[in-house]
Amino acid sequence: MLKINIIGAGLAGSEAALYLANNGYKVNLYEMKGIKMSPAHHSKNYAEIVCSNSLKSDDENTASGVLKRELTLLGSTLLNIAYKTKVPAGQALAVDRDAFSKTITNLIKENKNIIVHTEEVSNFDADAITIVATGPLTSDKMCQTLKTKLGQEFLYFYDAASPIISAESIDMTNAFYGARYGKGDNDYINCPMDKEEYMNFYNELINAKSVILHDFEKKNIFESCMPIEILAKRGIDAIRFGPLKPVGLINPHKKDKPYAVVQLRKENKCGTIYNIVGFQTNLTFPEQKRVFSLIPALKNAEFMRYGVMHTNNFVNFPKVLDEYSRLKIDKNIFIAGQLSGVEGYVESIASGLYCAINVIRMIENKELISFSADTIIGGLYNYLLNANSNNFQPINANFGILNPIDIKDKKERYIQFRIRSLNEINNKLKLIKTIKE
Repeated sequence: MLKINIIGAGLAGSEAALYLANNGYKVNLYEMKGIKMSPAHHSKNYAEIVCSNSLKSDDENTASGVLKRELTLLGSTLLNIAYKTKVPAGQALAVDRDAFSKTITNLIKENKNIIVHTEEVSNFDADAITIVATGPLTSDKMCQTLKTKLGQEFLYFYDAASPIISAESIDMTNAFYGARYGKGDNDYINCPMDKEEYMNFYNELINAKSVILHDFEKKNIFESCMPIEILAKRGIDAIRFGPLKPVGLINPHKKDKPYAVVQLRKENKCGTIYNIVGFQTNLTFPEQKRVFSLIPALKNAEFMRYGVMHTNNFVNFPKVLDEYSRLKIDKNIFIAGQLSGVEGYVESIASGLYCAINVIRMIENKELISFSADTIIGGLYNYLLNANSNNFQPINANFGILNPIDIKDKKERYIQFRIRSLNEINNKLKLIKTIKE
């Protein structure tokens, strides 16, 4: 039997290791903590929560809530520990970060099927199936190995993502389709502003509150990509001559040329979610909602993902990975967690579980399992697989990545998303549970 190696004991790696071990498979888990720490980590425990202790909403009719229920059905160990170590946080699932990590660390160290290797890995074992789950701050040695294997251009070193909003929340009475100079097939939704609207937006943007960066991020986070609020501070017309330039566009509602135009680009093929072009930002999430909603067409915008800018390692999923999160050039290597392009704690747990399920399928010589975009976990991988590889950005759980349901009432639609999703997961469990048979 092939060996199973897991590199990295973060959320994805720990979930994968425990799932495999609990199903009777021997696992080598490699973690460099103990001899070397990434700049963001402080504890020697595994599955460390480094930022907020919130795992987002636990409401069953939110995307995050549905994903948690999917993972519960699939047998996630880490999510089970999260519920056991939760602290009061309203409708959110928040954990006691120390208790959460310590419990997982103890489970790993006490599991007879897991051998922990405290070392920094710099290469792959050709005789093993490997899950690489080294996280958003992958070590220099592993980064170099990945660059050599994949090519320099397929591994990124910062995450500069613009916000994504739901298509149905765009006010089309204040927006119109079209491309600058009439070039293209009206691929963009244009959100015009007159001078007064622009000046109001501009003044709020340059005075909005930003996220405080880690010291290790301050040195190079803005070298290759300029946040919209930093660009705006260069001058009153800096963004109007940049991502908001109105040239070549006529507003059909007013039959005039707008003073400034914010463009939205489809983020998925079915057009349920749109990216705010050029709006990579370091503003806090509440400030993004407040300031960007000053754009008339976005006054009711529903943010499916907020913009982020921070040091981050991730591969170009649609270029280098297949639908099972394996390297296209080496099917024995899986990429899990934030390195694969998922954003968020629960999403990382889901990624580790998904890879572990299919490692077992490979070992058992059974057909690998995928999930459709009727489920959140399937929607995540459908997005990653089919994203624009020339402008790839990580994603987290949201209803915009699901196959649409034609129900106007949002509350009822979200209920049906949940019902449909859990039906598929339950059906897939009939296949997955043959693993032990």
